[in-house]
Amino acid sequence: MPKVERVVFLSLVLDLFAFTIPLPLFPRIIEWYTKRESSDPSGFLSRTLYFVSSVRGLLYKPTANPQRWDVVLLASPRFVSPYIGSLSDKYGRKRVLLVTMIGNILSALIWVKSTTFASYMLSRVVGGLSEGNVQLAIAILSDVSSPATRAKALAHVGIAFAICFCIGPPIGAYFASRPLPPTFTASGIELNVYATPALLTLVLLVLETIFLIVALPETRGKRAHIASNTKEAKSSHPTNGRFDVHSKTIGVTKKPATVEERLSLLKTLRKLHFLFLGIFSGVEFTLTFLTFDLFDWNNRQNGALIGSIGVVSALLQGGYVRRAIPKVGEGIMARRGISSCALGLVLLSAVPVLADTRTSASVTLLRGAAICLAFTSATVVNSLTSYASLQCDEGVDEDTGKPVEEHPELAKGKALGKFRSSGQLGRALGPLLACASYWTFGPSVTYAVGAVAMFALSMGTKSIARKTVS
Repeated sequence: MPKVERVVFLSLVLDLFAFTIPLPLFPRIIEWYTKRESSDPSGFLSRTLYFVSSVRGLLYKPTANPQRWDVVLLASPRFVSPYIGSLSDKYGRKRVLLVTMIGNILSALIWVKSTTFASYMLSRVVGGLSEGNVQLAIAILSDVSSPATRAKALAHVGIAFAICFCIGPPIGAYFASRPLPPTFTASGIELNVYATPALLTLVLLVLETIFLIVALPETRGKRAHIASNTKEAKSSHPTNGRFDVHSKTIGVTKKPATVEERLSLLKTLRKLHFLFLGIFSGVEFTLTFLTFDLFDWNNRQNGALIGSIGVVSALLQGGYVRRAIPKVGEGIMARRGISSCALGLVLLSAVPVLADTRTSASVTLLRGAAICLAFTSATVVNSLTSYASLQCDEGVDEDTGKPVEEHPELAKGKALGKFRSSGQLGRALGPLLACASYWTFGPSVTYAVGAVAMFALSMGTKSIARKTVS
């Protein structure tokens, strides 16, 4: 693994570890604040819950569990604009990344001391505005990789996600039950009920920041220097004062010839990313509802199921996806992952039907669906991200060695930022729609409809899969 890729991977592990620690704590954090502040009808929490309930009532009136809906709305993921990516195109990846790290550290500091719901929401807002680490990591890996090695380089992002989603939530739950050392409580300063995992998150973010300062070089524009020494550069040809370094290697996705075609394909990829994550995130969100409702599984059993998905996903990305993408292309690999998700949803739709009469068979179907979802997790987002990055500017001025900007919308930071934001929007809306369907029509109908949508999405990816070189 080249030095920059190794640095980015290790920093992502630290960052996503810090991100996943508080994931299992959100419902109990809201519950803690509710107990503390529910007696004050004019308080920030009471007014926020009233507002959320009112908005939810305008859009949807559940027949049961309205409080669950309100918590889901409060805990739903936020999405940010691609401005962080645009800033990195102008001021450099490392500089902007370090600024976002300062925001993340500030968010963790506020969380440690947040004894009111208002201060906790402030920490969430600060963290949301600073959320740019993953998209900048993708831009950095795109800077230092050739089109032929892009998918392999970006696979490190998916592997880091899989590893951290396996170990982060259990560790967060463990430290949530551990009291703070007496040295922190002796001063009499009141801290958040989950100050221990908050402090662990803070330490990880500080370590990541120091590591980035010391080990990460600036990569904006570095692609030009790397390309001049690669096999791709030997086969490149001067075009209008720049080198076209796009690989013609068999199996690698081929970039459209014109700027208009590349912009059109990026738009298609953003739509596909939004639709896919809208459905997939809804499945992820309701999976623990399914196991609790049908099998009365506890947190340990749910954690084992989710952890197994992460482990299989990491193994697939490291052992299969990185080797297969150069042979089949990003579009085909994404289609395979979407088809696998459709199959997994078909299996999930059958689980409730068999749960009462054939419990062992329904659990077997659940585990089969988990394997399908693990393959999806290992393939789709990584392949689509790699495909999107290949549409960005790769041209190099032969005189100055600097990247040539063919179109403002094709600058790596901005283009990949918009691509990632489309996925974040899908992640925000998907759980809401999935929960509405789950609690209204039941899990079988919800997953069956999701399967049909995924099959349709798989058919829709034929157009981008054809653009791979064969």
